[in-house]
Amino acid sequence: MAFPRRALVAIQRLELLRLDLGVRNLNAYSTSSQGSHLEDLSEARRWYKETFSTDPDSAIPQTLGEISYSRSSGPGGQNVNKINSKAQLRVPVGQLCGHLPVALHPGIRASRYYADKTDSLLFQADESRKATINKDTCYRKLSELVRDVYRAAVPGETSDEQKEKVQKLKKSENEARLKLKKKQSSKKAARSRSSDD
Repeated sequence: MAFPRRALVAIQRLELLRLDLGVRNLNAYSTSSQGSHLEDLSEARRWYKETFSTDPDSAIPQTLGEISYSRSSGPGGQNVNKINSKAQLRVPVGQLCGHLPVALHPGIRASRYYADKTDSLLFQADESRKATINKDTCYRKLSELVRDVYRAAVPGETSDEQKEKVQKLKKSENEARLKLKKKQSSKKAARSRSSDD
């Protein structure tokens, strides 16, 4: 049995997510029925459209995680030796999942930022000399992670035009299969008639 094209595209997207985000295991997401899975996907699409795409900062509140600062390394001269400018954001996954649709939960836990022992996401930034810019970078990384997980886990909706096109392709494929089957059958019948003579 061949997979439908949509399923193959979804599998490819999950494989890309696994490679891009250093994903450990995306197979953790299992639902009891196909209907609830489709409901989860439609809920995720609605959440992304209404909440996240318009204002990602309000979708994931900045009070959610715990931010800490430490001494940085790299560029910044004497400043990095004297001031705690490196930002580290720790977001408990349980609290974050309360703000996200169910369809995104396995992708969040499978990301490269996930710390298994503490069940939290850990982001670090020390690109800037300023602690506030590094803190904003951590929250930006969190938003980017949620966006990437959404894009990998939730396939786009199929338009009516696309559904109609798929139906036509299925119908023509079925007709071609039946035509080939009849041709093979007639060949076989012709062979058996010639051997009977």
